[in-house]
Amino acid sequence: MPAPGELLDALEREAARSLSLWRRLTGPQLLVGSFLVLVALGTLALLTLPGLYTGERLSFIDALFTATSAVCVTGLIVVDTATYFTTFGQAVVLGMIQLGGLGILTFTTVVILLLGGRITLRSQAVVGAGGEILPQIDARRLVWAILRYTLVIEASGAFVLWLAWGRDLGTLGAIWPAVFHAISAFCNAGFSIFSDNLVGLAGRPLTLTVIMALIVIGGIGFLVLEELVLWRRGRARHRLSLHSRLALLTTGILIVVGAALFVAFEWTNALAPFPWYVKPFEALMLSVTPRTAGYNTVDYAELTSASLVLTMLLMLVGGSPGSTAGGLKTTTVAALAVLALARIRGRTTAAAFGRTIPDTTIQRAIGLVVFVVALLASVLLVLQVTELGGIPFPLAEGQFLQLAFEVVSAFDTVGLSMGITPDLSPAGKLLIAFLMFIGRVGPLTLAASMTVAAERARVQYRYASEDVIIG
Repeated sequence: MPAPGELLDALEREAARSLSLWRRLTGPQLLVGSFLVLVALGTLALLTLPGLYTGERLSFIDALFTATSAVCVTGLIVVDTATYFTTFGQAVVLGMIQLGGLGILTFTTVVILLLGGRITLRSQAVVGAGGEILPQIDARRLVWAILRYTLVIEASGAFVLWLAWGRDLGTLGAIWPAVFHAISAFCNAGFSIFSDNLVGLAGRPLTLTVIMALIVIGGIGFLVLEELVLWRRGRARHRLSLHSRLALLTTGILIVVGAALFVAFEWTNALAPFPWYVKPFEALMLSVTPRTAGYNTVDYAELTSASLVLTMLLMLVGGSPGSTAGGLKTTTVAALAVLALARIRGRTTAAAFGRTIPDTTIQRAIGLVVFVVALLASVLLVLQVTELGGIPFPLAEGQFLQLAFEVVSAFDTVGLSMGITPDLSPAGKLLIAFLMFIGRVGPLTLAASMTVAAERARVQYRYASEDVIIG
């Protein structure tokens, strides 16, 4: 038996090795690892905790799918959350949504602060990623702001929803639905404890306004919210940063233009049952919810083909960086739009609001778009094999569009579906779960990796030039 001193020395050496491994982990590795752990814990909870279900327990694949969808705040479901889970089971799902929406790394940083530690440079790179964009915002202050905003906004949304639903559900009966949907909407998750999602609440301007406000605020990005607060209080510089301006402008354009197009496409179709004064609210909901929220007040299987394509485009863009939303992000699309305008005008640099966007940022945006398009095309191809097999196209009855819609929705963590999710094969469910996870951490990880690679490339050199023919 080893002496106490030897045992203590062995424990100290093992602790030192573990600490050394922890310090060697990069920000992207921490991000991916934390979400993997959270998905694994969520799956384990759904498989083992008692009192979660009203009937039969979920299978492993369905539990993994549900946990991934909740943690990645996607909203795609293989069972009805309203009837399959008990209130306790719904609370467990909601806990995964809240943790996934805010990001497990944010909570880790808060724990470090509570224990009296300090945020390291690596933690700042992960949590306060906007430091170089918004230098006046301290990383520590940003973390506390995230929690403060979350609690205040979700509580405010839940209170208004409780007031709106109290007459129908009762004073006590409206509490849990109001809390659940306020958190789910702010986290852009799209989970609902109503079997028809929000279809039964369609045509109610107050409910639609609250849900849309929570979605937009949750998807605009904490960095933008914090800068707006500082700017409003006169504590920031006289102008908003280029990042915030592009995020706000792009968000506004997408909402307004999207709503106008949905009015044109669906006035005599999906919007036909509503009074004329309610149709604008429903069109706005159709425009806002693809920005990765996943709530629906109409049946997406009944929309026109034009509206489905428009919805996929909106889903692909998603929300803004540093938010609970997924997608390519508004600033990525804005940067590429600015680049396109510059090239059309014969300019070599991309500029907006009197500021030039660095070439490295433009290259990261292009790289991200290429990665996303290649990934979506690859997964869609595999799904054609797993779900349709050798079925000829004329006999598929529009399933190509349904699968394409599902793929875009999963990657961009939206949660909208044309109703095929429960009918996917086990291989298809695993593919969609993989896509939800990659959609949540992939763009962040890829962007961070490209940033780190650029920082490490201290020796600047290039090979001899040789042209190629384009077009």
